[in-house]
Amino acid sequence: MNIAPIFRRARKVGPAIGSLTLGLLPLLAIGQVFDPQETAQLEALAKSEAALQFPRLTDRQRFLVGPIEARPQLDRCSRPIKPVVASTQHMKDRVTIELRCQDAKPWHIYVPVRIVGTSPVAVAAHAIVAGTVIKDTDVKTEEHDVSELPLGFLDDPAIAVGLTASRPIAGGAYLTNQQLVAAKAVQRGQSVTLVADAGGMSVRMAGRALSDGLMNQRVRVQNLSSGKIVEGIARSEQTVEIILQ
Repeated sequence: MNIAPIFRRARKVGPAIGSLTLGLLPLLAIGQVFDPQETAQLEALAKSEAALQFPRLTDRQRFLVGPIEARPQLDRCSRPIKPVVASTQHMKDRVTIELRCQDAKPWHIYVPVRIVGTSPVAVAAHAIVAGTVIKDTDVKTEEHDVSELPLGFLDDPAIAVGLTASRPIAGGAYLTNQQLVAAKAVQRGQSVTLVADAGGMSVRMAGRALSDGLMNQRVRVQNLSSGKIVEGIARSEQTVEIILQ
């Protein structure tokens, strides 16, 4: 396990951390009574301490705090709860914060905090039927934690436009490479135009596709004039380029 360097608590904090600390001042006021079941307060304390242990986060990162287990046996703390790093060493993207109540009946709990990245992701704007050619109105963009996203997710809706849904897609579902295929340029049994370059001259012949083919994919075709079966490359709808040897 790679151990990230320890970032010591700075005497002066940056704008982001400073504003976070100022936002917590009401929680840290002397004499403030804390309810152990108020997880929002505990999460804010843990997050503020974790922010001091890492460089400033980017716009595509955020802290994920918890989970904090319910501890109904803990008494409410009449003193300020003190957040400290539970270990002098922590990983580059996570740390455990210990929250200490130094009351007459002291207690402490451990709160995990980790950094998660976020990414834009293409999401189905509504239910999509299998075989639908995706239009820009079929997709929208949302921001989600990368840890939640499936393999092959699309981070740009424009990638999906023009592709075909290979299966039904529920409204609100993430769009992935596995759900989408390129539209077929040539379909089996379809009449096509065979184009060949013969000595610098372009020759066109009538043909029939013997297999399906995506754009720029090899397909088997039959020359209707000679009856010969050859391979070509689907260059556009109804056009197959024959590579002469």
